[in-house]
Amino acid sequence: MQTRVEDLSLPESVQSPIFPAALTEPLEAAVPLKVATDFGIIGAISFSHLLNDMIQSLILAIYPILKGDFSLSFSQVGLITLTYQLTASLLQPLVGMFTDRKPMPFSLPVGMGFTLCGLLLLSAAHTFPELLFAAALVGTGSSIFHPESSRVARLASGGRHGLAQSLFQVGGNTGSSLGPLLAAWIIVPYGRHSVAWFALAAMLAMAVLWHVSRWYKEHHVSRGKKLSHGAAHALTRTQVIGAISILGLLIFSKYFYLASLSSYFTFYLIHKFGVSVPNAQTHLFVFLFAVAAGSLIGGPIGDRIGRKWVIWVSILGVAPFTLLLPHANLFWTGVLTVIIGLILSSAFSAILVYAQELIPGRVGMISGLFFGFAFGMGGIGAAVLGHIADARGIEYVYGLCAYLPLLGMITVLLPNLERARSAS
Repeated sequence: MQTRVEDLSLPESVQSPIFPAALTEPLEAAVPLKVATDFGIIGAISFSHLLNDMIQSLILAIYPILKGDFSLSFSQVGLITLTYQLTASLLQPLVGMFTDRKPMPFSLPVGMGFTLCGLLLLSAAHTFPELLFAAALVGTGSSIFHPESSRVARLASGGRHGLAQSLFQVGGNTGSSLGPLLAAWIIVPYGRHSVAWFALAAMLAMAVLWHVSRWYKEHHVSRGKKLSHGAAHALTRTQVIGAISILGLLIFSKYFYLASLSSYFTFYLIHKFGVSVPNAQTHLFVFLFAVAAGSLIGGPIGDRIGRKWVIWVSILGVAPFTLLLPHANLFWTGVLTVIIGLILSSAFSAILVYAQELIPGRVGMISGLFFGFAFGMGGIGAAVLGHIADARGIEYVYGLCAYLPLLGMITVLLPNLERARSAS
């Protein structure tokens, strides 16, 4: 009798809703046999991720415009990000848990439909509550998109999980980097209402995702039949929960710091160096493009040398550069943010695949949990840092956040999964 990867769990009578019963004893997982990597599907889902995150990043990119149009404080700017990211954060794990048990391939274009509606409302909003509702719609679309698309990337990986997640992630990060550039070229000259033109990108993404959904529906059972049981690692339930908690703290340090750059970097450059809004948005694009490039590194290297070492270098290794950033001039600020983006962004794919290997058979739940937690930390970070910026000034925020990557030292406490497998 063949077993699908999504069904690899013990009886429900001994399961908890978050951690499967397999965590009460040494875990077993589905280890993929030889299945070809489907780069066509990975490319399609990565391209959809690009369009999805490009649309989402427009919210961040037009903050200076929204601040002027609606006379917003930094706290209100942070509240927009908090609304968008908490919507995604709270819903993503729930979507992932549900689709682990009942995959819903065509939820992908439906989720993009929510993003489309939020985009159109953002372009036409007249009040601050309407802006918040638009942000919530975009967040809902993201909460549906990420868990299932991450599952598709893993399903099409042919066992090269780190590479597939990195390719998927580089699409999203590239899209995020394009938002500020497109805002500078289109939205700044023509006004906030020109955001509606990006509805065409959402409709293109829905068409691509319809094709991906058809492939997913046809292959999620047949490819599952090519998987077999094998020993994963000999970690206990307590060790797994401890490792997940450490990964959560690392996500906190990474995304709290990224919130300072993605949400307030344009304000920082305008305040400290007196640059124009388009100039500041170009700097933000360069940083986010570096994030996109760096995200391609972590997964493949993790496939070769182990996820733990990638996580270690990515989080802690960026600390010297974040500590220098508040003291740099404009030129070196640009250089340092590129280095920070390249190094820091390589962690997420490694963290996600590491967590999926910790709790096998729960791809949707883990993807939703970590994407959701990342969004949540970004949203909370934006809101908290907005309050700090109002009270102490925008430069104080960067001096404070510079120390966050030092939390990367706790990576030493993560178990070495490769060694744990050999011992199991």
